[in-house]
Amino acid sequence: MIALDALVRLCNPPAEPPPAVDWAQAERALGAALPTDYKQLVEAYGDGVFDDTIWLLVPGSAYDDCDLHARTSERDEVLAGLWEFEAKPPGLLEAGARVLPWAWEEGTGAFLYWLARPGQHPDEWTVLYNEGRGPLWEHHDMGCSAFLLAVLTGTADTEYFDCLHDVLKPTEHRFATADRTIGASRL
Repeated sequence: MIALDALVRLCNPPAEPPPAVDWAQAERALGAALPTDYKQLVEAYGDGVFDDTIWLLVPGSAYDDCDLHARTSERDEVLAGLWEFEAKPPGLLEAGARVLPWAWEEGTGAFLYWLARPGQHPDEWTVLYNEGRGPLWEHHDMGCSAFLLAVLTGTADTEYFDCLHDVLKPTEHRFATADRTIGASRL
């Protein structure tokens, strides 16, 4: 994938490959197939954080904050309660459409989701950003790897992630594993 190749050139993955994911089991547990670019992203990086800001969710992470399944259950519950009194974003008004989280933003409560529409192949899913502490949703017509690359390079058409370029101004992008950032694995 072109976006992942560019991302790997921009931000080195860990020297030691992350633990393998049983994708068939992960997808069964989630009740949905997952996009190819996400699987390749996870296989290259594993759970952890890009530029101290964007945490990648991974099936079977030793850390609940980074576990795709734990966060999906949590977000499903939170959003169901929220949508009792707040309007859903337009893409979710279609019957059977849903969001699935794939990353979250450090210190903000914001999540990055896929917009999964019925009958749509996972490789066609697009990205939704929810600010977390407010009702605003931003739609991005691209997959997760392309969006992550755009955010890190400052080319994403977004109202968010200003801290990456206005405050942090990274001259070199970095990825830190969850084990390194959170501590030794609890497994």
